[in-house]
Amino acid sequence: MSEKDLERLKQTRQWAHKKLTDKGSATYRAFVEMESAAFKDGALSKKNKELIAIGISVRIDCESCMQWHIEQAAEAGAAYDEVLEAVEIGIEMGRGPATVSARFALQVMDAVFGA
Repeated sequence: MSEKDLERLKQTRQWAHKKLTDKGSATYRAFVEMESAAFKDGALSKKNKELIAIGISVRIDCESCMQWHIEQAAEAGAAYDEVLEAVEIGIEMGRGPATVSARFALQVMDAVFGA
């Protein structure tokens, strides 16, 4: 996946967020509030929560989720190697099929971290 494709995925996510927000979706608003509460620093830091979400995203093969949580983890101070280990946990939990998801995660990591 090219950087252009990653940007398009990000733009689609932002478009959908705006559309649902502008339409006053109560369900989406509740989701955003839940996400905000879930990823706040607590017993686990936001960075650690984002790393957990990366592993889950690889396991469930959600490309948009992988992109979002890798970007959020980087913004929260995660290093490339920390994100890589989170991806590896997703591979372990998902076995062979998760290695396919991990390919996408590696592309996002290269774009985010410039590796």
